[in-house]
Amino acid sequence: MKKIISAIAAAAVLAAALPALAAEDEITVTVNGSAVDFSAYDGVLPYIENERTLIPVRAVAESLGLSVQWDEEARMVFIIGSGTHIGLTIDSDKATVNGNEITLDVPARIKDERTFVPLRFVSESIGAEVDWDDATRTVIIVKEETGVLALIDNSKWQYNADDNVYWQTGISYCASPADAEYETLGVFVPGGYFDAADNGDGTFTCGVNTEVIVNGYTALTAPMVIPVNTPGYSAMAAPTGYSSSVKSFTDAGFVYIYSGARGRDHGAPAGVTDFKAAIRYIRHNGSSIPGDKESIFSFGMSGGGAQSALLGVTGNSALYGPYLDAIGAADTSDAIKGSMCWCPITSLDIGNEAYEWDLGMTRTGLDADTQNLSDRLADTFASYINEIRLKDKNGTVLLLEQDENGKWTKGTYYDYVMSEVERSLNNFLADTTFPYTKAASKGFGGMMGGGRPDGAAPTGDKTDLPIEALDGIQRDNAASADSEAKTYATAEEYIADLNGGEPWITYDAATNTAKIKSLEAFVKACKNASKSVGAFDALDATQGENILFGYGDGKGAHFDPSMAKFLENTEYAEAFNTDLARPDPLGNLVGSRVDMYSPDHYLDPLFDSYKTSEVAKYFRIRTGINQGDTSLSTEINLALE
Repeated sequence: MKKIISAIAAAAVLAAALPALAAEDEITVTVNGSAVDFSAYDGVLPYIENERTLIPVRAVAESLGLSVQWDEEARMVFIIGSGTHIGLTIDSDKATVNGNEITLDVPARIKDERTFVPLRFVSESIGAEVDWDDATRTVIIVKEETGVLALIDNSKWQYNADDNVYWQTGISYCASPADAEYETLGVFVPGGYFDAADNGDGTFTCGVNTEVIVNGYTALTAPMVIPVNTPGYSAMAAPTGYSSSVKSFTDAGFVYIYSGARGRDHGAPAGVTDFKAAIRYIRHNGSSIPGDKESIFSFGMSGGGAQSALLGVTGNSALYGPYLDAIGAADTSDAIKGSMCWCPITSLDIGNEAYEWDLGMTRTGLDADTQNLSDRLADTFASYINEIRLKDKNGTVLLLEQDENGKWTKGTYYDYVMSEVERSLNNFLADTTFPYTKAASKGFGGMMGGGRPDGAAPTGDKTDLPIEALDGIQRDNAASADSEAKTYATAEEYIADLNGGEPWITYDAATNTAKIKSLEAFVKACKNASKSVGAFDALDATQGENILFGYGDGKGAHFDPSMAKFLENTEYAEAFNTDLARPDPLGNLVGSRVDMYSPDHYLDPLFDSYKTSEVAKYFRIRTGINQGDTSLSTEINLALE
């Protein structure tokens, strides 16, 4: 997807439904009592068209705390903030507010290389009031402040001399927290990025030093990293002290941001909303906190990988605006530069269907009704794939076709998934020197005492805790997740172990390459279904994802309309229909919240949310060979989009 760039040079524009004015008449614009100084914005002044006054909006937008972005290819200006995403196309009388189309009295225009758009429309779209004082010829804009978000106190830094790290925790990143136990963060800064004065009480007053270089970075260029340790979409406990687990990041020259966040018991989109608020808070502080605010990177695994992916694709999405406003998040950007997603349990909009197409290939012993449900879900996934029309790097459209048994095990998409499994195996063979020792299951870096699936806050440093113990997902075909390490003398020995009792890989020692028999054989050997049909939307609504799309009471709710359709004449129909029609406290149905938590909805033209967010430039996507919790298509589709 093409990235929308910041419109620093583009001046905004507003047209109020004001009395007709002569073109030479001068008008004044005030925002919350302060006059807008148009001379500070290249002197671009309001002008009249069709008895409407058009005013350069960048000046007014920035006075209101909004950001302005420009899409050159689409000739669109976007105004983002206060929970609203406004899109206007040049020379069109159509605009959108949070995806809803609006007809304008006068189109957006470009004049003197500046963009002009209607005032009352923009101001009232963000909840501001607009009035006209005829005596002074003044446009009066009033926007009430919803809360005051304190900046970081640079007189309260603590210092770990052993690791040379300045740090603070307990920093509230939103003005009206929904759960103050979780909604604070910690900042951990390489010592070289500060000049510090000892306060004599164990704290330091720090000012940013822009000259010192740490691993090639300065306080102005240092990447900022934010871990998303939310396995199973659990809550992430806020840090309360220093942990040595930050040292590997700060030694690398990174500024480490560790944010607490609400979890699945709070209901989606609480988790991603909180991480977005934390990112906004960091930008809200500007240069007071060292680090490049345009180089923020998230990383996570499992449910954390999912939420890291969402942070990457939903930058400044207006869908999150009302939820961010509700907790008093800073009105800045939450877009990030990069996202690392390891085994992301995401794309839940099509997750049940993908699971049955992939892992359902090896199901046996299902009763007739359950098998029928599995087959219909797999059919739905095939229809989805054929509709979104993904393409490989050569431009080949990836489609699914039915085999002679009516299964979707043919076509370019099927072949592509096969090739990805083979490519991964052959990359491993090419990169590995034998003898090779496969390590026992390990934890996930950056844990620093993150949340557990039950939302409780573990104590101490949990970096050595196996991730499987946190989210219950088995990623290794050994007897247990913390099994002993195993050594393979040769590649042939390694392949033989993968093959087990029923060979599915053929290996050519002369070329050191391997081929797999079929995708079904791979799934049977490595990715056996670990969930019942309705992998994420369980029939009894007890899956973690059911709780995620619940209503903040820790109880599960159904969210898959395809399953609801297939269960119309069953005992489950009423529960599905009731849950799908129930609004959350902000008035949104579960379908809207699933949209917010579905990366493909921001990446594919098939969906309304396409091109309504800033997508990160960089992604690193990984999967686990034995992960039986989600379809292999989850990571593959995310990479293809």
